[in-house]
Amino acid sequence: MKSFIVAVEIDLPRERVIELFDNPDNLYKWQTGLQSFEHVSGEPGQPGAVSKFVYQQGKQRIELTETITKRNLPDEFNGTYSWGGGSNTMHNRFIELAPDRTRWESTCDYQFTSVMLKLMGLFMSGMFRKQTLKFMQNFKAFAEEGRDVNADASR
Repeated sequence: MKSFIVAVEIDLPRERVIELFDNPDNLYKWQTGLQSFEHVSGEPGQPGAVSKFVYQQGKQRIELTETITKRNLPDEFNGTYSWGGGSNTMHNRFIELAPDRTRWESTCDYQFTSVMLKLMGLFMSGMFRKQTLKFMQNFKAFAEEGRDVNADASR
């Protein structure tokens, strides 16, 4: 599957965007279906740190392992996310557009191990792009409006 780039513009200063993005307690407010986040090893938030994410998407339970590969905030934060069927790398950049406006740009590259997921990646690549953009839009709504997507989903 080809890598892709998605982006959102957030009406907040870059330092505030980073403050919200870099706080693991906030993950539950903008990552739809997140059930748990657990630090496993390494210095939290630093390159080499490993964490486990568990999501519930309908009847499907998804477990991801995050390994932080680069942390150069406020400019950049990169990681690799692995699960049973493959992995993806995310290169996140935070660009100051104006004193109160930030562009979050993410380059994603998915690698699949199963034939089924390779076919999905080939024929349904838009689904992966759409899911990534949805998480970013959720973050924007949380950052700008204080909206908690998981609280909204339970209503």
